[in-house]
Amino acid sequence: MRVKKVVKNTLIYWFVFYSFIFIRLISRRRALQVLENLGRLTYYLVPSVRRSIIKHLEIAFGQEKTEAEIRQMAKQVLVDLGRNAVDAIRLPIYSREQIEQIVKIEGKENIDQALQKRHGVLLVTGHIGNWELMAATIAMQGYPLYVIGATLYDKRLDRIVVNNRMRAGYYNIPRGNSAKKILKTLRQNAILGILIDQDTRVDGVYVDFFGRPAHTPIGPVVLALKTKAPIVPLAIQMQPDYTHCIRIEKEVPLEVTGNRQHDLEVNTQRITTILENFIRRHPTQWVWMHERWKKQPAEERR
Repeated sequence: MRVKKVVKNTLIYWFVFYSFIFIRLISRRRALQVLENLGRLTYYLVPSVRRSIIKHLEIAFGQEKTEAEIRQMAKQVLVDLGRNAVDAIRLPIYSREQIEQIVKIEGKENIDQALQKRHGVLLVTGHIGNWELMAATIAMQGYPLYVIGATLYDKRLDRIVVNNRMRAGYYNIPRGNSAKKILKTLRQNAILGILIDQDTRVDGVYVDFFGRPAHTPIGPVVLALKTKAPIVPLAIQMQPDYTHCIRIEKEVPLEVTGNRQHDLEVNTQRITTILENFIRRHPTQWVWMHERWKKQPAEERR
């Protein structure tokens, strides 16, 4: 069984490796066409992914959209995933000028104002649009940026991701035993990027997300309460002309009552509501295949 897994992971690695080379060799326009079509094919050829996306879109938009609209959205999710993958893959070959041509930033002053407090900054986002391109663009502005990322199951793939991040000017902090590194980063008045829109095996609370309880990481709020680092939400989304727009919101005002559980729930909800609003702007640019509502409060009481 282990041999099969090793062979499978090796095949996946080399497929990814040569696919990345191919996407970097052809033009951006051609790459967009290739991965858009791959997204469409995935919708029809991988029913498990299609069903998962449709199920979650129905949870979020079932009261607002018809069945036909939900299915069209599901197909577009995979098309947009392909589109956004293009610039993530090609990022190592882009010059600063090329990135500036395809990415616009709104609200940069909100980061500057947060940094003036000298407690570091917690940039909080989700798996919306091309988050790797967003991080590279933020780092390109001269900000000292670190991101917390899960270690991939294959060391070779993980090395590709980590090296690409370093080449783009920002640094990876592996999720797990990284508390000292995180606190040091904030004490140096650097920026820490965190994604909190997935139900992972970390401490969390249940907050409303598209009308249903979703188990959500409390890390950013815990850090903000401990270090006084401001929380600044942001997201990137591809526009109809294939450029990207990064929107940076104002610092999230924290409610601090002294009741830890209350403060964690209220403030995590505030952040989640902002991320939901980002997603609603361009709903097909979020990862709807993720089991966001898999864990529910009643299940934990059993």
